[in-house]
Amino acid sequence: MSNLSDIEKRYFEKLFGMGSGYVLDYTDATYGEFFARHHIKIHSSKYQIYGTSKAKKMRAFWESEPDGLVGRILSEMLDSYEANCELNSSDKDSVILDKCRGIVARLTGSPNSRGPAQTAEDFLDHEFQVPNIHKLPIEVQAIPIIDSRIAEARRALAVGAHLSVIFLCGSVLEAVLLGAAQKSPAAFNRASASPKARDGSVKLFHEWSLAQLIDVASEVGLLKLDIKKFSHGLRDFRNYIHPYEQLVSGFMPDEHTAKVCFQVLKAALASVAGDRS
Repeated sequence: MSNLSDIEKRYFEKLFGMGSGYVLDYTDATYGEFFARHHIKIHSSKYQIYGTSKAKKMRAFWESEPDGLVGRILSEMLDSYEANCELNSSDKDSVILDKCRGIVARLTGSPNSRGPAQTAEDFLDHEFQVPNIHKLPIEVQAIPIIDSRIAEARRALAVGAHLSVIFLCGSVLEAVLLGAAQKSPAAFNRASASPKARDGSVKLFHEWSLAQLIDVASEVGLLKLDIKKFSHGLRDFRNYIHPYEQLVSGFMPDEHTAKVCFQVLKAALASVAGDRS
């Protein structure tokens, strides 16, 4: 079991809004997907000793797993919390967030040297350009499709079709990262974050989720940490292509969200193409 103290748990419970039985804005499906990327079946009976809500499963997870694993999960959830706040233009609880970062550093044995967290405004201030499409690891036949979707995302942003921007950006990002995996199969397959089948073998690339492609692309050095964080935010929002997922979350994208998502796509494409220093 982890060494989280009762007081430390209270910080995470407060930040994640666990008093209501939820954890952040995860639905049952996205909660299961999140943990599955770390090879954890959070909806299994193992984590239902206190009940079946997402918050109760989290408490059981804390009680069942070692410090390192708990720390990695909490670290990524803190990234999700930050990304969601920034993409939704909502205020972060910086005091509690910093306290939680310190707790994660203790659990993982890593120094808490993140420094000031990059905000969405900081990210938007960078100048990212869409690279030459021919430099991206995609099949020649797919180039016109990718090019047209990027152009359509620009037009959607200009006319205020914010949800369309998110869906288009998510689809392009997934296609390009899948192409990167197919171009460098050895590196992607060897990554610790690569998804495994039941027999322990790495899944075929077409079976990987966008979240898994993002994690491995970051691990092999294609995406920097800032892009990884915001890419997961884009991926979360792209999941709202299912109307009931959007209904449950109450998510309503605005211009700020759409601009950040398009910026994420440009930054990711620049990184994959080798245009970002």
